Amino acid sequence: MDELLGGHLRTLREAAATGRPPGRAELDDCRAAGALAAERGVSVRALVEAALAMAESVSPAPLSALRRTLSALMEGYEDAQRSALRQEELARREFVDDLLQGRVHRLAERAEHFGLRLAESYAVAVARPAADADGGLAEGTARRIEDALITRFGSHNVLVAARDGMLVCVAPGGLAAATGEFTHHVRRLFAPGWRVGLGRAHRGPGGVVASYREGANAIELGDRLGLRAPVLKAADLLVFPVLLRDRAAIEDLVTTVLSPLLEARGGPEPLLATLEAVFASQGNQTAAARRLGVSTRAVTYRLERIRRLTGFSPDDHTQRFTLETAVLGARLLDWPAQSLC
Repeated sequence: MDELLGGHLRTLREAAATGRPPGRAELDDCRAAGALAAERGVSVRALVEAALAMAESVSPAPLSALRRTLSALMEGYEDAQRSALRQEELARREFVDDLLQGRVHRLAERAEHFGLRLAESYAVAVARPAADADGGLAEGTARRIEDALITRFGSHNVLVAARDGMLVCVAPGGLAAATGEFTHHVRRLFAPGWRVGLGRAHRGPGGVVASYREGANAIELGDRLGLRAPVLKAADLLVFPVLLRDRAAIEDLVTTVLSPLLEARGGPEPLLATLEAVFASQGNQTAAARRLGVSTRAVTYRLERIRRLTGFSPDDHTQRFTLETAVLGARLLDWPAQSLC
């Protein structure tokens, strides 16, 4: 400590002898000493106590000079801490970007620093604020949620970061409670209209990338399909990537089954919405009518209209599957707004 505060002591002695206050150079030396103390991990308490102990050896006590040198020491200490935090946050953002994009340069080594063991399986949850949320993610939201998760699960289990206007949580695949807790905090802190996509657990750095993409894609699919649930699991939506994998086949299905609805008075949208409501209600027309805000009779009429136009009926097991798949394909392809010709 004598090495750090030698300039502080000399400044106090000179002030006591001459009565002159410390100059700019002396105060800059104190700031540098405070910054060095922070870099070496010296606590604030230890630094101040050592500075005061040195001041006790100076007589007469130069209180005005002491106040200035202590202030300079603390300025240097705080500046160094802020700089270290900025550097840590920058390194964290770079690590998250590299992790979620699959860039592997020194990834495992850096992952240990942020509490992840990439040889294990990890699952990623992605949270998106409401589209009309003012300012998107509130400043500090990621840190607040991560602190809460670390308090419960420990610092070597979770990583929470903001990326591309969304909040990302990386947690061990065997710790399902972590993504559940993450969702709880999203529900508490986000404005209504938020949505969470849960990727499946995968092993290794590439698995983190895959799970992140699954979570983000689950949110996108939820939007395209008009799903109401705020939390969507990629495992529950596996059929949709399969449908999109053979785009030509799903386009042919949509065109063949649903194009007759284009002839309906009022367009195909009311009939598509009716089919969606009926499928969501497991064929219960009364429940479907409540979802749509129309009478049961109106639902019955629309289903009959669909049967006449398309030749397919949701009452027939095989035809129901074909109709439901075609309606899902229509939503995925944004038909009929987007032409499939």
